[in-house]
This record gives sequence, structure tokens and C-alpha cells, in this order.
Amino acid sequence: MLRRLTPVLLTLVVVALGITALAARPDRGDPERGADFVVLAGVAGLRWDDVDPETTPTLWRMAEEGSIGSLAARSAHRPTCPVDGWLTLGAGNFAAWNGSRESNGCPATGVTVERPDRIGANLPDQESVVAYNQDKLAWGTTPGALSESVRCSVAIGPGAAVAAARPFGRVDRYAPALPADPAELLGSCVLSIVDLGTVDGADQATRTAQARQADAQLARVLAARPPRSLVLLAGVSDTDTSSRLHVAVANGPGWEQGWLTSSSTDRRGYLQLVDLAPTALAALGRPMPERLFLGRAAVPVGGRPADLRTAIDEPADADREAGAQRPVAGWFLGLLATVQLALSVAVLPLLRRARRHAGPHGPEPVSRRVVAAVELLLIAAALAVPAALLTDAAPWWRGQHAAWWFSLVTVALIVGGTALVRFSPGHDRTLGPLGAVAGLATLVVGVDVLTGSRLQLNSVVGYSALEGDRYAGLGTVGLGVFIAGSLLCGGWLAQRAPRAWRPMVMVGVGSAAVVVVGSPYLGADSTGAIALTAGVSVAAAICTGGWLTMSRLAWATMAGLALTIGFAMIDLRRPEAERGAVGRFLAAFGDGTGGLAVHRSSTANVETLVSSPLTVLAVAGAALVWLALLQPWGGLMRLFGIYPAIRAAMAGTGVAVGIGGLLGGVALDVAGAAAALVVPMAALAALRVLDHATDRTQPGGRPGTEAGSGTAGGPSGGGRPGGGRMPGDADPGAAGQPSGDAGPPGAPDGTTGAEDGCPDARSGTEAADSVAAGGPARVPVQGDPASTVVPST
Repeated sequence: MLRRLTPVLLTLVVVALGITALAARPDRGDPERGADFVVLAGVAGLRWDDVDPETTPTLWRMAEEGSIGSLAARSAHRPTCPVDGWLTLGAGNFAAWNGSRESNGCPATGVTVERPDRIGANLPDQESVVAYNQDKLAWGTTPGALSESVRCSVAIGPGAAVAAARPFGRVDRYAPALPADPAELLGSCVLSIVDLGTVDGADQATRTAQARQADAQLARVLAARPPRSLVLLAGVSDTDTSSRLHVAVANGPGWEQGWLTSSSTDRRGYLQLVDLAPTALAALGRPMPERLFLGRAAVPVGGRPADLRTAIDEPADADREAGAQRPVAGWFLGLLATVQLALSVAVLPLLRRARRHAGPHGPEPVSRRVVAAVELLLIAAALAVPAALLTDAAPWWRGQHAAWWFSLVTVALIVGGTALVRFSPGHDRTLGPLGAVAGLATLVVGVDVLTGSRLQLNSVVGYSALEGDRYAGLGTVGLGVFIAGSLLCGGWLAQRAPRAWRPMVMVGVGSAAVVVVGSPYLGADSTGAIALTAGVSVAAAICTGGWLTMSRLAWATMAGLALTIGFAMIDLRRPEAERGAVGRFLAAFGDGTGGLAVHRSSTANVETLVSSPLTVLAVAGAALVWLALLQPWGGLMRLFGIYPAIRAAMAGTGVAVGIGGLLGGVALDVAGAAAALVVPMAALAALRVLDHATDRTQPGGRPGTEAGSGTAGGPSGGGRPGGGRMPGDADPGAAGQPSGDAGPPGAPDGTTGAEDGCPDARSGTEAADSVAAGGPARVPVQGDPASTVVPST
């Protein structure tokens, strides 16, 4: 009875832990009304390295008194041109101006502002701009949504007119430039938007002069601000082809000396351009047009250094890191894909010749030194992504040649990690390198997530604040590595445990990983947690052997569905600003905007699929596994038959990364990151299995002798120390299935009387357990009367 209830209990454990992790939400603070007037002041291109007490004294004092942050000026087009930035500010959603684009990606013509009277203005192109954003772009943006949410708004300057124009093109009150005394104009409406100019100089002297001029304009605005007003200053756009982080300052009642953040970023000191519109409405106490706004209201949080120079250095350094990250990430991932492809090609002849033949006509075995060198290269390739993530602990981006510094530190970490694996206890065992590499990868990513995901932000293998997709928690590459590492760790530990305990071990490790991925305090990736739940369920279902039968698949599916439905019900009950990705997706279907959500997700999947180097890693890894490792001569089927928990871990990884990439809108990126870890380790383990596929025990071998240690030498004079003995000449993989799953017709679940599904009641897994307990395990293989020794894990 207990055995039949085990799948039910395991399912309940995974679901309960997953929902508990996903249901808790951190307290971000609620934006409250704190102002009677809001002034949104924008300077296109303004960055934190343009701010100092001599050049911009007004801005310096404003930042000293208020709250500051780094602004990601993302719009519907990249780079964000000034007109796109102003349009996005007024829409509260990603927007872009239509029209022809020059080589730098910005519209070739300026914005036409008509003044039919002395009060307001009109934008004759607004109707076509609204149609372009709603019909041609994937965000369903309504330009002018901010001005439509208030009774009256003021615009000063052409950029402000773009932000303040209502959907039909009317600007309520307009001045082409800041008046000599702007107090009356700023006090005529509760919302004012002011264009303070542009900072776009190519040289530092020009930028300094432009920043000084914008600061003088800001001084006049602050002097004329209405009483009880909130002034928001933002660098609303980029000014060239390179995206950067920009200035964000909030000064007003309740915004004293803090960091700016919002629920759209969940990262202290970061907010998005789309957050400014909801921030203005929240400060005024006006209702939000939730279906129109993609951004979330910003709030001030504590923890800012008392010294402003120290505080400003942090966002300025983050801007430099984010600027250096993009080009380095491109060549690093491309180089990693090239190296892994080369290793895949190089390992093919080794696989063909790894299985030594006892007869005189077999091919000569590959030199031990060559095999050892290839093994080290495979370990190094598998550790490349964790090493690149750990490199971000060193400030490589501050050097004059950032790419070279990144390369040197990453190579040093790869060499150190490879040496650590090589000289770790149990390296000579068949699964020793696999367990060590998986453990290191899981440790690096897990510790980073547990300590605030510092290494993920703006990392070469993390996520960039300039992209605007994620600012906190676990990134796409980190998710793939963590899924693969945690499941392989679970499989390695489960293989060493008694067979009856293997599902428990797999669920224990997998549930902890689900909590790390899904908790909003940690990984903050609800779709990743759902995908990982499905992978853990599959792995737990088949870790004792046998095929993934319909009953096992049903339990795995039920676990994933139960977690998804449970979290979705909780998430939908939250306020709009606190919902996760699942809740927002389901809410979109409820309010009729689900089609846009599906369109955005599918568009993101297609764009990522055709442009990401990780797609090459995923495809190349799948090709190596399918066309080589899973062939009768490839060794992976033999490995799976003897170590069913490893097969379960790899199967669960495939399920999890496939679902995670699809739900996350990143196509094969999650799978590519996982393949960078899993495929080299699978090839290494397959080489070791094949190397001892024909070794046999000698009669009278001493009990307790390590399998494959050479003391029980076979025809070839012994094997690699600890490499392990495998089933004999009859190759179970030649039949297209692993020895651990070959059962007679009519056996339930495709297994024999042995629960592991081996051809004999004493299965390959049991034999491995016997070896792990201290003695050689003899396994009769059908068609080969000789007894063999199965490797220790």
C-alpha cells in the first residue's frame, strides 16, 4: 500500500513546496498619494557620469535631497530615440514613433507641433502614430494614456508635447520653451511635462556644456514648482546607437534620500521609463488605466549611502558594466558554441574506438593521454558558463580593455574549477566528474541567487538592465544551468542511495531547487519553477528504472498542472501590481488582451531562436546526443541502463528546459545553457562506460576490490583506476534500448521481475549498489556467459 501511495505523496510534496515558494511575495511598499502636483522633467541622454556638484549643482542638490536610481530607457524600438522615449513616457507602455529610420535607427524627420491657439497645441501625426503602435507593434500601446488619465496637463518643449498629446493629438496647454516665469503655467494643471533639452555630445566638453544648460533650466523649474509637488527628473532616451542606463531622481514629500525601485524591476535602485507614468498617477492619487500601462509605480526604499558621491558611484558603475556586457556577451557565447561544436566533432572518433575489443582484429585503443586530455577539455567546457558568471565578482568592466580582463579572469576560473574536479575524491569513478561539475555549477548559481543575484545583473551570462526583460532573480542562462546542475546532482545522489529511496532523494533535491527558482525572494521565476516541477516529477518517476509509462507520465503531468493551477489561483487574487508572470498572463486573457500576450511571447521566441548563440548550443548538443551518444556505439544507452537515476535526471532536464524556454519566451536559450553543462558530461561518462565495456572479472577476485581498479584485470590488462567494469560483449544498446530497461514481453511497465527492469533479477543498478557497498558485482548478460563487474558511481 505504501509503495502505491508513494507517487501520490511525492506529487503532493513537490506541489506543496512549489506553491508555498511562489505564493509568498516580498513587501515592496505601496505608493501613496503624496503630492498635489507632479512635474515630469526629461533630458534625453542624461547619464550619471554627467552629474557632479560643479557642472550640475541644481541636479546634485535635488539628488541629495530626494531618491535616485538607474533608469532603463527602453521603448518599442532599439535604440530608444528621443522621440520614442518621450512617447513611451506619455504612454506608460513601450511605444515608438513611426516613420523612416536613418542609419542610427532614429526617425529622419522631426515632430510637427501646430499651435492653432495660444493655449494648447496639436500633433497632426498623432493619429498615424496611434495606429502604428496598436496595429504594427506587439505591445498594444495607446500613446497619450497618461494625459488621458488626468483632466488637464501642461507640456513645455517639443519632446514634452509628444508625451502630453492625447490620442487624438491635442495638447491641453503648451509652451515651446520654458517661460521667463513658469510658475503660473506649472500651476495651471496637476501634471506638467517639461523638455529640458538633450545631452548627446560625442566628446566630454560638449556633454559638460549641454548638461550645464539642462541644469540651468532645471533650476528655473524647481524655483517655480507648485507647493506640495513631486518633481521627477529622467534621462528619457538614448542619443546614439549604444544603449545606456540613465538618470532618475524623485524629489518631493516622502521621497527623501532613498533608492528608487518598482515592482516591474524588483531591484533596488532600478526602474524603467514605463514606470514614470504610473508613478505620477500614484502620487496624485488617480486611478491607473491598468490595461494600458505596462509599467508600475516607483517607490522609495532605504539603504542609500549618506554621501551622495558614494551613492552615485553605484549606478554610474552599473551603467559602465551594462555598456560593456553586451559586446562581451556576444563573442563569449559565440566562442563557447564554437568550442563545444569542435569538442563534439573531436569526441566522435574517441567514442568509436573507446570500447576495447578482446580479439586480435579490433582497432587500436586511443592513447590514455589523449583520452585524459579530452576529458579535461570536456570538464572545462562544462564549467565555462559557471566560471563566466563567477567572473562578475571581479570588476573586469572598469579596465581599459574590458574584454581582455573578462577573458583572463574567466580562463583562470575555468582552469581552477577543472583542477578542483580533477583532484576531487572519486574523480576516477565513472560518475565522479559528472557529480563534481554538476555540484559546482549548482553551487555557483544557487549561492548567487541566495545572496541577491548580484552576479546575474549585467553579467555576460546573466541579464542586462538595458534589455528591460529582467532586473532581479534568476536569468535565462542561470535558469538552464541551475536546472541541469540540480537535477544531475539529484540523479547522482539518488544513484548512490538504496533503490527504494531514490525517488525521495530526487524529490528532495528537486523541491529545494523549485523553491530557489520560484521564490520571489530568490529566483523570482514562476514559469521556471513550473517547468522545473515537471522535470523533477519526470525524474522521480523513472529514477528506479523502467520506461516513462503512461501512469508515470500522468503523475508528472498532474504535479506540474497542480502547481500551475494552485499558483495561478493565488496569483490572480493579488493586486495587479503584485502579480507574477502567470497571473498577468491569465489576467490578460480575462480582460481580452490575451492575444497580445501570446503574440509577444511567440514573437520573442522566434526572434530569440534565430539570433541567439545558445540556439546553436542546444541544436548541436541534441545532434550529438541523438546521432552519436544514443547510438549502439555511443555509450549513453549503456550508461542509462546501468545508472537509471542519471537517465532520469537527464530526461527531467530535457522536459524542464523545453517547457521553461517556451513559457519564458526565450525559445532554446534555456536548453542551450543546460546543454553547455549536460552534453560534455554525458560524453565524458559515455567514454568511460565504453572504455570498460568488454572488461571481465577474473575468477577468484578478492571481495571488496574496487571495480575497474586494475586488480581484477581483464583481457586488456586492467582498466582505468575506478573507471568501472561494464556488462560484457553482448551490447544491450545494439537493440536500441539500455540494459536497464529491456524486459520480456508482457512485463508491466516494460520491466522484468527486477524493479530496475534489467534482464536478470540482479539488475545492473543493484550490481552498482553492491559495488558501492564494497564488493564486485557479477551480472550475467544475455548472450554472454561471463560475469562482469558493474562500475561504482
